Amino acid sequence: MNKVINPPDLAVALSYDGNNAPRVTAKGAGAVAEQIVELAKQHDIPLHADSGLVQVLSNVPLGEEIPRQLYLAVAEVIAFAYLLSGKLPAGLRQRSDEADR
Repeated sequence: MNKVINPPDLAVALSYDGNNAPRVTAKGAGAVAEQIVELAKQHDIPLHADSGLVQVLSNVPLGEEIPRQLYLAVAEVIAFAYLLSGKLPAGLRQRSDEADR
């Protein structure tokens, strides 16, 4: 998932705390996009390439929550990132622990 073949023209970073809607924490084009991707790689943050989604997310003001219309698309990306990282969201982790008992 961290493999990016071509340098991105546009990149958006999101933050998700599990309680609120994801927020746009960084965005940029050209060299800034490349820096966002490089920082993600350095910190083992999963990357997802979706030019349509990044185009829409780039219109969300920095620091703002994503709009409701994007919840499903972004939830799929976050779920994939959790899966790649071997993590479960807090609510699922608790249910999983209870099922193991």
